[in-house]
Amino acid sequence: MTDTTTDAVGEKTRSNNLRPLKRLIPYLMRYRSRVLLALLSLVLAALTTLSLPLAVRSMLDNGFTQENSELVGQYFLALMGIAAMLAISSSARYYFVIWLGERVVADLRKDVFTHITRLSASFFDTAKTGELVSRLTADTTQIKSAAGATASMALRQTVLMIGAIIMMIVTSPQLAGIVLVAIPVIILPIFAFGRAVRKRSRMAQDTLADASAYASESISSVKTLQAFTNEELVSGVFGQSVERSFDAAKSSILARALLTAFAIFTIFASVVSVLWIGANSVMEGTMTPGTLGQFLLYSVFAAGALGGLSEVWGELSQAAGAAERLSELLATEPEIDRPVNPIVLPEPSAGEVQFDAVSFAYPTRPDQNIVEGINLSVSRGETVALVGASGAGKSTIFNLILRYYNATSGKVLVDGVDVTRADPEALRDRIALVPQDTVIFGSSIADNIRFGDPHATDERLEEAAKMALADGFIRELSDGYETTVGERGVTLSGGQRQRIAIARAILKNAPILLLDEATSALDAESEALVQKALDRLMEGRTTIVIAHRLATVLKADRILVMDQGRVVEEGTHAQLVKKKGIYAKLAKLQFETELSGQV
Repeated sequence: MTDTTTDAVGEKTRSNNLRPLKRLIPYLMRYRSRVLLALLSLVLAALTTLSLPLAVRSMLDNGFTQENSELVGQYFLALMGIAAMLAISSSARYYFVIWLGERVVADLRKDVFTHITRLSASFFDTAKTGELVSRLTADTTQIKSAAGATASMALRQTVLMIGAIIMMIVTSPQLAGIVLVAIPVIILPIFAFGRAVRKRSRMAQDTLADASAYASESISSVKTLQAFTNEELVSGVFGQSVERSFDAAKSSILARALLTAFAIFTIFASVVSVLWIGANSVMEGTMTPGTLGQFLLYSVFAAGALGGLSEVWGELSQAAGAAERLSELLATEPEIDRPVNPIVLPEPSAGEVQFDAVSFAYPTRPDQNIVEGINLSVSRGETVALVGASGAGKSTIFNLILRYYNATSGKVLVDGVDVTRADPEALRDRIALVPQDTVIFGSSIADNIRFGDPHATDERLEEAAKMALADGFIRELSDGYETTVGERGVTLSGGQRQRIAIARAILKNAPILLLDEATSALDAESEALVQKALDRLMEGRTTIVIAHRLATVLKADRILVMDQGRVVEEGTHAQLVKKKGIYAKLAKLQFETELSGQV
């Protein structure tokens, strides 16, 4: 039997056991010595606890007589020694177990995040950032408890319960039989309730992730929602998501509460029954008071251990729900992955790009080709501009070159190698990208530029900034290159963000440049200066430009006009204007002022 099954619509039916927690075992095995110390401390604490009733029995049976009065002090001294041993072993158990919980979750978080960063672009077309963050934080925190304190408590209670049962049988088989009959009546409902708790816990975690995803999206777009005065709307939607999460959590809490009530009543009812029978045996002279006291303590230990297990079982069930969600994420395989035996790209790079009858449809719209039958060859050092209306497929060309997606049909080649047979990292090392939607991280300006080459010296970094005409405004900031720019660079203007992105691409110094409206956010004066920097950067490099600005288009060796996913015109600016086709119409609409002096 597997942990999950799949229904008709492809949704997974959640398993009802703790098997997802098995994923934590390899993480624990990295720290075998700590696990061993934790187990030794746990066993020592349990054995020390189990020795207490033996001392109590001896004291009751032998210590309360005149001739043995000196033994009372010795018994209490022994009890103090046992207490000291219990304190030391319990402290050691707590330290090692909690350390393991923190360590395992830290490793798990790193692995999950690393895995997410390597997933394909198609995964992020549908995934919600807030939900992924929820899995990294809330779910791993739930697991931390399971791998630490909860697991420790479960093991301790199990060892204590087994030991207490064995000692009850040794002490009084007759009374032990009464208790053992009650144990299945207690344990079976614990498992049944545990399944209910786990199902409801999974539901609560899923609804909380939905709320987190919505909150993340709203906060990242707070200026837009405020501009449309939709604060009340988004607060209401988020409030409804939170309430759904609360309702799911409430259901889980109710199941755990019922489980706890049942366990406590059943356990202590059996203890009371044992005490009544044992008291009658003492009065009849068939059992000593010490033996009854010893058995009673062991029965209390066993009862307490069972009661504790009923609680930690619910917590482990919650953690299993979190582990299942993380397991699903870790089991997601990237569609774009490193081949088993990748072809090594030639060195030095020629910077050649070729499309051979390439067609492509995004996974979210498989029946609609975005590009159709594209044939394209870009030689070393050549500059090719892609123009066309929005949705014509220009950005998709970049996505295919970077191998964010695989072509539906045909081949994309870089330096003569099919990109699907190359290592994606080696491929992307040869490409520098300046996107239209500039990505600025919430760290320092230096860190943002150094993203192009993490090992670059300060001198190279500043030189790249100068070439991108960013050095001037950077030095005017309060901390210069160490100025923190806020999340997504909110403290910078659009033009400043774009120049930092250009500096990043310059620093990477790759043989292939992909420029997606690289100067679109600049004013006329800055655009002219940055264009000069880009001209120097483009020398000797293969450059593919998505552009509407005339300055970039005029300097291209070739212009490809795209329409509905196809290349419909090709030539220089002058040649295409003379054809009076789509390009000429676009040029007239977009660049009429500039063209008046050129045509």
